[in-house]
Amino acid sequence: MYDEIADTIRIEGTRILATLIRTVGDVQLAEDAVQEATLAALGAWPVTGVPPEPRAWLTVTARRKAIDILRRERARGDKERAGTELVELTRPELASDEAVQDDLLRLIFTCCHPTLSPPTRVALALRTLCGLSSAAIAAVMLTTEAATAKRLTRARQKIAAANIPYRVPPASELPDRLPAVCAVVHGLYTSGHAPATGETAYDVDLCTEAIRLAELLHGLLPGQPMPTAVLALLLLTEARRPARLDADGEVVTLDRQDRTLWDAAAITRGIALLNDSLERSDRQADPYQLQAAIAAEHARAPAYSITDWREIVRLYDLLLSVAPTPAAELAHAVATAEADGPQAGLTLLEGQQGSRTHAVRAELLARLHRYREAVEELSRSEPATAAEDRHRQRRIGEFSRRSSSHDRC
Repeated sequence: MYDEIADTIRIEGTRILATLIRTVGDVQLAEDAVQEATLAALGAWPVTGVPPEPRAWLTVTARRKAIDILRRERARGDKERAGTELVELTRPELASDEAVQDDLLRLIFTCCHPTLSPPTRVALALRTLCGLSSAAIAAVMLTTEAATAKRLTRARQKIAAANIPYRVPPASELPDRLPAVCAVVHGLYTSGHAPATGETAYDVDLCTEAIRLAELLHGLLPGQPMPTAVLALLLLTEARRPARLDADGEVVTLDRQDRTLWDAAAITRGIALLNDSLERSDRQADPYQLQAAIAAEHARAPAYSITDWREIVRLYDLLLSVAPTPAAELAHAVATAEADGPQAGLTLLEGQQGSRTHAVRAELLARLHRYREAVEELSRSEPATAAEDRHRQRRIGEFSRRSSSHDRC
């Protein structure tokens, strides 16, 4: 019951927050009101059940909480707030689905205002728009939870002090904000596709929300190559999700996935969007286009064994030249191992650290029949989710058995 309530609040709460921010023009006030409404739901819904229209229930409650907060502030002598805030909040009508979508887009662009630093834009949007915790944002952005919390506090203060408008900017201002906006949508999908914690290997709700926002952004800017590429990348990646876990919820690696389960329609559309994006950028690929092109190569291959690994290595070389990241370096080593053998991959991994690096190194060592070393490497990894940890334990068991058999021979 509580899981159902938490999922409902997470999905609807973000949309309510976006609308409330438009109404009151204050991120902190809106967040406080939605948080109080959330606490009210957690107290009431286990007794009464989840209401038929949870968004309506939460919206009305959040508006009431916002009114209470405003009145408390005025009681303390704050004379600066205009009376229109209370008028707006007491209007009975609820926002339509279309209006909510517009509010979410406004919130994305507000969070990604150019007066904020690029990392701050992404962190603020992931927290405010996507509801991610400071810990989850820190995992996505490769920083600490404390640093993330400080960054979020400073960002809210700056938005309030600078009176940054809550709107989708005019066309002339879009180029300065698009990279951060796209990074937010991609970051949200990444946090769902590879969660920092949890039981399962992916979070369907976060992935679905990221794709929904990517669709909205593409609809707003259909002629811009970057949001088109982001949508292509997300669709091509999401197309493989049905095969990532087996019937028991256990991890299935890419080489063992049943490709008939992949979403063919999503793959077709993703490739079409990628081609359109490349045409609009005179075939000068940005990082999202390159990642989408890599995903497209995987999607085109009828079987893992006949994947065009040479082309994937070439694409990773390009990606590393324009946007080097530890994740891209690790994936480049994996592709190189497939193209040129496990030793070539191990050579590229020299000096690299990290949980996933240990796991990849273990798999490559096992291919060279160095099973004892593989067990040692895999034991150093720290899987993010329970599903990944079960997969690790199974592989450690397999490598240990092979090591014993190998030693006897």
